[in-house]
Amino acid sequence: MRKAGISLSLLVLVAMVGIAVAGRLPSSAPEKLANAAAMQAPQPGPEMVRLQKFYLGTWDYTETYPKGGFAPDGGVNTGVYKSELGPGGFSLINHFHSQGPVGDFEGVLIMTWDAQEKAYKSYIFGNDFPGAVVETGNFEGDALVFRGAMSVRETKISMRNSARIGDDGKMSSEEFMAMGGAPETPVVRVLATRRP
Repeated sequence: MRKAGISLSLLVLVAMVGIAVAGRLPSSAPEKLANAAAMQAPQPGPEMVRLQKFYLGTWDYTETYPKGGFAPDGGVNTGVYKSELGPGGFSLINHFHSQGPVGDFEGVLIMTWDAQEKAYKSYIFGNDFPGAVVETGNFEGDALVFRGAMSVRETKISMRNSARIGDDGKMSSEEFMAMGGAPETPVVRVLATRRP
């Protein structure tokens, strides 16, 4: 019993000393502590910086669909793609919307760097499918290549997207798909121009 009483007294004494010391701190102390914490906040690594340089901004784009497959008659849609920093710069949040003879497509794409996998992760949400498509990617030379898979009923679908920025500053991107083990076929080609 006595030990518990001493411990409680000691805790009360420590709390009182802490309150007294806090009362004597200069008024700028909380600001200095906050600035020190902000200076120690983690920063995005080189992988995220590279991804930011690649995508950040607002882009006007065209989607060209070949005849057959996804778009039986083919066609060209136009749209706007907006890429912004996520919290702390550790992700990119991208909104896209295109319209045209092939359809009206709207979605959100979130990209981040996964240090454990040593790869980029992409989470795609769209108005024409439930849930999310998850892809894994990396730079292969100057092209950012993402690969993913999903199942529709019993059919496995694998996807590959390759994007690069040309010397003219325009981004070109190609999406390929393979269904049920069949050879890969082109689905769409995107050409985008970043707004100044």
